[in-house]
Amino acid sequence: MENEHDASVGLECPIPRDDYDSIHLAHGGGGKLTNQLIRSRLLPIFKNETLSELHDGAVVSIDGLRLAFSTDSYVVHPLFFPGGDIGSLAVFGTTNDLAMCGATPLAISAAFIIEEGFSMRDLDRIAESMHHAALRAGVQLVTGDTKVVDRGKGDGIFINTSGIGVVKKGIDIRPKRAAVGDRIILSGPIGLHGIAIMAAREGLEFQASVRSDSADLSGLVEAMLDDCPDIHVLRDPTRGGVASALNEIAQDAGVGILIHEEEISVPDEVAGACELLGLDPLYVANEGKLIAFVPPDCAESVVSTMRRHPLGTSSAVIGEVTATPARTVLMRTQIRTTRVVDMLSGEQLPRIC
Repeated sequence: MENEHDASVGLECPIPRDDYDSIHLAHGGGGKLTNQLIRSRLLPIFKNETLSELHDGAVVSIDGLRLAFSTDSYVVHPLFFPGGDIGSLAVFGTTNDLAMCGATPLAISAAFIIEEGFSMRDLDRIAESMHHAALRAGVQLVTGDTKVVDRGKGDGIFINTSGIGVVKKGIDIRPKRAAVGDRIILSGPIGLHGIAIMAAREGLEFQASVRSDSADLSGLVEAMLDDCPDIHVLRDPTRGGVASALNEIAQDAGVGILIHEEEISVPDEVAGACELLGLDPLYVANEGKLIAFVPPDCAESVVSTMRRHPLGTSSAVIGEVTATPARTVLMRTQIRTTRVVDMLSGEQLPRIC
């Protein structure tokens, strides 16, 4: 009996922990641990009405002018990948966050944290990529900062970008506006960015090449708002993928969400890679897709408008908002069963943005 007792020492329950005494990589993955880090530790300290919206950016009014403000940091590895690089990703990531607030992006800043010994050639390449991305997004990089850290303490280069944009009168887009009956629209195939990063990082080769979907979504959003100014929620499902984004919205709005597996487009190359690697496409990151919650009488028109835009040709209604079960995401599978789509503890693939 004594030996049996000794053998049990050190055994842990397989249920994922959420009570860590230090930061783990999963805290930055966009899943449960990220959510808990923000809501239980950071939000109580900095809490205010604007921050409590927990949106992709903040919307503030200054002398009657409504401005959206957003900031993000980019630590993607590798720095260059099929379909993009850390530079264009940093620009598009910030303009997209502004667009998810219903704003027209105006200007961005950039701060570079560069490791000693980093290649000047690669720095030039990244800066040029940011310049061309800003031109495509219709914004200017108007201010910035540069810091250099000791060799071995920066992993090459990290970039922080912030941006401001203008929100037109009458536009009110935020997670808490999700309402029962809303139709949920997805702008296209999912999982491309995360799989492209994994393939580049691990040297994987698939039958068909996978390229990141990294792109500026502000033009698509502008067309959607012209068609339906009363869009309730917009979200770009980056870290944690579609599943995490929907769970966050359900939690903030206190509603249920039902999605339909057969309506969610997963490219064959992404599906194959996920099957091979044991991943779920719903949790794989995207950088050029959006989710929209719109009133039911607008859904058909908004989808038609999106399909006329180059970044929305495969747009489709993938689900609807329900009253119950509250704060829960369910999926009707292709075999007509229903399963819970929960939020993962962390990211299936870390450092994807």
